Amino acid sequence: MNLNINEIIKIVLITFLCSALLVPFIKSIAEHVGALDIPDKRKVHKEPIPRLGGLAIFFSFLLGYMLFSRQSIEMIAILIGSFIVVLTGIIDDIKPLRARHKFAGQVVAALVVVLYGGIVLTNISAFGLSITFNPIVAKILTTIFILGCINCINLIDGLDGLAGGISSIYFLTIGVVAVIMGQSSLDTSLTFIMLGATLGFLVHNFHPAKIFMGDSGSMFLGFIISVIALLGFKNVTFTSFIVPLFVLAIPILDTLFAIIRRLLKKQHISEPDKSHLHHQFLNMRFSHRNTVLIIYIIDILFALASIIYVLKDPFWGQVIYSILLIIVVWLVSFTDIITSKKPLKKGFDKIKTKLKKNK
Repeated sequence: MNLNINEIIKIVLITFLCSALLVPFIKSIAEHVGALDIPDKRKVHKEPIPRLGGLAIFFSFLLGYMLFSRQSIEMIAILIGSFIVVLTGIIDDIKPLRARHKFAGQVVAALVVVLYGGIVLTNISAFGLSITFNPIVAKILTTIFILGCINCINLIDGLDGLAGGISSIYFLTIGVVAVIMGQSSLDTSLTFIMLGATLGFLVHNFHPAKIFMGDSGSMFLGFIISVIALLGFKNVTFTSFIVPLFVLAIPILDTLFAIIRRLLKKQHISEPDKSHLHHQFLNMRFSHRNTVLIIYIIDILFALASIIYVLKDPFWGQVIYSILLIIVVWLVSFTDIITSKKPLKKGFDKIKTKLKKNK
């Protein structure tokens, strides 16, 4: 469909209202079936919170598809893959699955998109260079990319409103770029459908959360994010490749650090811990709400750099990207996100102690 501002507002508003209104019903269902997130030493909430909130996002996505998207092989593959991911998440939210079983569901969903939907990254062009992948290699890389996005959002989902907020920033950024560039395609309509659906859920999920999205939500968001990025890749430009990756810089870096941290500690990479980026800010004595807002701000800066890169000046976009990455790496060097040391927290405590003595 040809998207104008009025159509965009209609898409976002309808999916927003659908998601926001569905959450209370899904909350009751989650409590009835026992899909509760029970507090433990790794988690920051103190009371059992209903999960399955991702179903509100998923059902709003389905409504948006029926009203605003056209049927195609690609869309059918996306729907089948989404159903597999969400079903896997529902089962895990009610009775936790083993990591390998959950991963198997993710792989099946990714393969449906790649093999049946034909959504494959075949070529990337940048800086006058072009890389064309062998068909088999292209399918393998695309599958890995989808799995990576699913697990990035899944891992970052550790605080109220964090995964939903980062995903919303992603959808908004891609949507703004698409509108300004005059693009109107499947990935554009999906972007605004997901923006409304995710924001509607955030009404109930921002701190203090009344419901969590659970794996049914975080895996579904990661799946759709990867699909939207891949549909953009079909333009075969560096722009369509770099924007999604940098808008997702925080969850990507957090996932990378988690893998390195667990390998150094000789742990399995799927083993949960309490050393993610958001935990680092909590260790610095930031409140739950402020921690989420700080990560939002960092992510918004990456999003703005992406918009500048695409629409204004690629050079200044690259400069801002570089500065932001240096800042993130610098912050990481003062936390225990990779190692077991906590120099930044200790440094904060020393400063506070000196200030108290001076008083």
